[in-house]
This record gives sequence, structure tokens and C-alpha cells, in this order.
Amino acid sequence: MTPDRRSSALSVARSYVRRLRAVRLRGSQALHRRVGDAGRYWSDDSEIGWRANSHWRGGLPDPDWASVGSDHLAIFDTFAKALDLPRRPAIVIEWGCGGGANAVAFAPRCSHFIAADVSADSIAECIRQVGQVCDTPATGLLIDINDPHAATVGRENTCDVFLCVYVVELTAGPEEALRILDAAQHMLTDGGMALIQVKYHTTDPATRGHRRNYRRNLANMTTFAIDDFWIQAARHGLTPRLITLVPQNRLDVRYAYYALTKP
Repeated sequence: MTPDRRSSALSVARSYVRRLRAVRLRGSQALHRRVGDAGRYWSDDSEIGWRANSHWRGGLPDPDWASVGSDHLAIFDTFAKALDLPRRPAIVIEWGCGGGANAVAFAPRCSHFIAADVSADSIAECIRQVGQVCDTPATGLLIDINDPHAATVGRENTCDVFLCVYVVELTAGPEEALRILDAAQHMLTDGGMALIQVKYHTTDPATRGHRRNYRRNLANMTTFAIDDFWIQAARHGLTPRLITLVPQNRLDVRYAYYALTKP
């Protein structure tokens, strides 16, 4: 390619990127509007698909519901073994517990399970499901979607495992997702592990997170580049240790799971 043609191609590519960015910005909503839409969605269990999106038993088909907890427990076991951490932690908190699909797998392993969610109904259902499978004490923690940090006050350095899966992609934007890292950093004991899953994007612009229409796009609102979330975790006081990718499972695609420890 001649220098002139190379320069022309670069100019066309830059123009395309600028147009793409302009379209995304014109189509975006202010963060506070997206947070408000998210709050309204998760507080109303009459919304279409709410029980499926909250991973309630019956909202998902039984094989899919059961696979949520078993798949994530297997990932946890792999991370814990590799990092020489207990596979039976004392206190586990699940940030975004939904209807208990993960809780029924993790609660029998621990001495105390904390079900945290923005929905009081989901917390109650999660605790009910735990009671069906074990006698581990389970308590609820209601998260204010506008002030998630408030849920961590008085609980600093109390949890051995911070579990957060199928949640980050539902947040109203990357700014909100990174507040979950802050919550994990506050609540974990020294040496404790956060197992956090994100939906990753690729070079395909269609895989990027959305900035409007929360109800329509809720499962793809927030995505990260794989390396970016690793870097962000370190910036928020956690030490990235391991990562595993699940390009596709029963529910969706492009999942990245991180093992992050608190120094």
C-alpha cells in the first residue's frame, strides 16, 4: 500500500470511529436516569421476565436454575484450590443474590450466608431456598441502588468470600459496576476472596454495553474489556489473581470470572 493510500485508509477509519462515538453519545441517557430505571425494574416483580432475570426457581427451567449454583461453585473450588484458600469459608456474602440459585450451592459450605440484593422479595426468596437445603444461618441485607456503600457500613472486614455473578452486566453503567469492587474491598477480611463475573466485550461494537433503555437491554447494560476490569480491580484495592472465561453457557455468552483477593 502506498503512503497516500495508507493515509487515506487511516482517515476513513478515524472518521468511522468518530461517527460511531457520536451515535453512541446521542443515543445515551444520563446515568441517574439509567439508575432510576434500574431501581424501578428490580423493585417491581410484576415486570415481564422479572423472575427469570432474578433467577428465581420457576423463573428459570429447573435444569438451568440448578446449573447456576453448581457451575459457580465449581469455579469457586478451582480458584480456592489454586490460591490455597478454604473451600469452606466461614462467612459468604452474595451481592445480588436473586432467588437463591447460587445460595443453595454455597450456603451448605459456610457457617453464615448473607443474602444481599436491591429487592427485598428476592432476599426473602433466597433465604427460603437456603432453608430448604441446609441449616446454615442466612440473613438478608437490602442494598439501596442509589447508595450501595450504605450496605457495607458496619460490616467492614467481616466476609471471607464476596460472591457477585450475573450482576455487573445489569448495572446502569461502568461507574455503578465499579462500586461493587468498593463494596467487596470494604467487606472482605484480609486475604478474603471476591469472585466477580463480568460480561466482556470484544472488538465488535455490538458487544459493547448500552447507555439507554434499561428494560430492553438490562442483560447487556455494562460490559468491560477483559484486561480493563482486571486493572480496575487493582485500582479499587483488590489484587487480581486468576481469571477464567466462559464464552457460552446455558444462559448467555461472554462471561469472565475473576478471583480477586484483599491484601
